[in-house]
Amino acid sequence: MAVLTDPIADFLTRFKNACRAGNEEFSAPYSKIKADIARILQEEGYIWNYEVVTDAKATIKVKPKYVDGRPVLTDLKRVSTPGRRHYVGAGEVPRVMSGLGISILSTSKGVMSGGNAKRQNVGGELLANVW
Repeated sequence: MAVLTDPIADFLTRFKNACRAGNEEFSAPYSKIKADIARILQEEGYIWNYEVVTDAKATIKVKPKYVDGRPVLTDLKRVSTPGRRHYVGAGEVPRVMSGLGISILSTSKGVMSGGNAKRQNVGGELLANVW
């Protein structure tokens, strides 16, 4: 298996590919930030649930959400990458698709959605936009 330089992008790509292929679940190597991203996706209604499986190798299993056979996820975009970080202030948190999508930020108070970051008046690294 190849060495990943951007494991968050790998997790998001697996999520997008699973939704487009109509898979009922997908798995990825576990990390705390991936679990936090999955928690946000569950709170915002993009996935049914997720679970952390701790065997010899810890993995995270995610079940994407479908409505009438169509995935809730339309698309997503990784914004901040290891080679080019993108930081936003509390007043600069973007509205995704005029409020129909969410942004995911890594802040000093933890990983949270853009709406929560605005309410708590914190900024941070803009990880991804999901719609």
